[in-house]
Amino acid sequence: MTTSLYETDFCLWCAETIRSLKERDFAQIDIENLIEEIAALAGRERRDLQSRLGVLLEHLLKLKYVDSRYDFCGWELTIQEQLRQIEMLLQQSPSLKRVLREVLPDCYQFALSQVQIGYPHVDFPKEWSLVNDADAFLKLIERDLVAFRFSSDCQSLD
Repeated sequence: MTTSLYETDFCLWCAETIRSLKERDFAQIDIENLIEEIAALAGRERRDLQSRLGVLLEHLLKLKYVDSRYDFCGWELTIQEQLRQIEMLLQQSPSLKRVLREVLPDCYQFALSQVQIGYPHVDFPKEWSLVNDADAFLKLIERDLVAFRFSSDCQSLD
């Protein structure tokens, strides 16, 4: 059995594939592995969105329901960073807004399970009850952060 360039030297395979595409030498392109890599790229974007959304929701739950002024500013910084990264992902790939709607309830359940481990005596909402539209969701989070900033000891950290 012969091994392909894809299996032996991925970086060289990428360079050769790019060269073949630029030269429109389609006969030399390893189509099956190219399809696999493009599909993997889309999957990575989706996983990145889910991961960031989970971290965002986890810190929002802590910020809203855990009485720990010592941690508030750090949670706010994490929320701001995750918001920024999610907004960048959605700008680069607007179709991810649909994905955000799809994964929001599951991401909320994951975030809830994480905060319940760290704060078992806090009564967190069991279900996601806010908006599912991506743009409205992000605006709601930003509005809540501004309101929090005015009601806490945290300085603006923008």
